[in-house]
Amino acid sequence: MEFGEKLRKLRKEQHLTQLQLAQRLGVVKSVISYYENGERFPSYDVLTRISRTFHVTTDYLLGTETRRSLDVSDLSDEHIAILENMANALRKASRKPPRR
Repeated sequence: MEFGEKLRKLRKEQHLTQLQLAQRLGVVKSVISYYENGERFPSYDVLTRISRTFHVTTDYLLGTETRRSLDVSDLSDEHIAILENMANALRKASRKPPRR
């Protein structure tokens, strides 16, 4: 998946319009469109703002890392453990062949 596709996917997952994302990043709406269509790439400063906005690494955005991270810094240890258990259960479920 290319940078523009990832940006569009992340933006839509957060239910943001291009204008809303542009305002958060301090750019104009057309710049978001250019990024998503692969016509331009962000500067280092904007790239880091994008990564912070969506809680992903710049490596993920640039395609050098396929893992995504989740910011759990404001959650309790108990809630983090619950999320870890849910993620493990989802991984196990996705490895099982579908029922017939």
